[in-house]
Amino acid sequence: MRRNDIGSDRAGGHDRRPARAWPRRITRTGAAALIVGVVGVASPASAHVTVTPSTTAAGAQALLQFSVGHGCGNSPTTRITIQIPAQITSVTPTRTALWKVTKQTETVDPPAVDPHGNTIVQRVASVTFSTESPLPDGYREVFELAVQLPDAKGTRLAFPTIQTCEQGESAWIEVSQDGQNVEGLELPAPSFVISGPVDGTHHHVTAGDPRSDETSAATPAPGRDDTLTLAALAAGVLGSVLGGVALVRQRRRT
Repeated sequence: MRRNDIGSDRAGGHDRRPARAWPRRITRTGAAALIVGVVGVASPASAHVTVTPSTTAAGAQALLQFSVGHGCGNSPTTRITIQIPAQITSVTPTRTALWKVTKQTETVDPPAVDPHGNTIVQRVASVTFSTESPLPDGYREVFELAVQLPDAKGTRLAFPTIQTCEQGESAWIEVSQDGQNVEGLELPAPSFVISGPVDGTHHHVTAGDPRSDETSAATPAPGRDDTLTLAALAAGVLGSVLGGVALVRQRRRT
């Protein structure tokens, strides 16, 4: 497998091949072919490239953290390319000091509609983080993407990822098929399962906002605190007046 096959920049330009070539190639090749074609691949005992979502609730805004904790064998990492599942149409990468971020887009056909009712005709198909200061083997780096999760409870979202190093690359693109256990894969794509929606989920939080929908749902309605404050103030004033009247009467008796 050549280093510039998927989502790469060549001589300062962008690879023009459509991102949809990824799933077709993954379908055509078996696990054995994937392993044989990779140079300097990490062993099964090595830590995988993983994704940790801030929430898995259907329809929620989520901050996805992709963790890389090793190189290709002992070779430092120079580039990470993450493919975005077709169900996700809103992606905002987080910029980092040492890594250049490149987004590759594709046409959405047929067009999709976001929670705001806007028609989506283009989406981010993959995001590439590249650096001139390679990440040494044995050191950890985290890459973040803010996304809008689809309303698809029970669906496993997989993010096939290519890890390119100074020598060789590792293709974390194996996806479980027909109920296959993810733990049995040697080069599993980072993935997670969408859970049920959270009560009071708000879809209007903008992409890139790390606040979860649980936080938004817990926010009180505007004006509620003001109403409670005025009621408490009125009760306090009434109590003071009654207390003053009682004090005056007591003094008159004495």
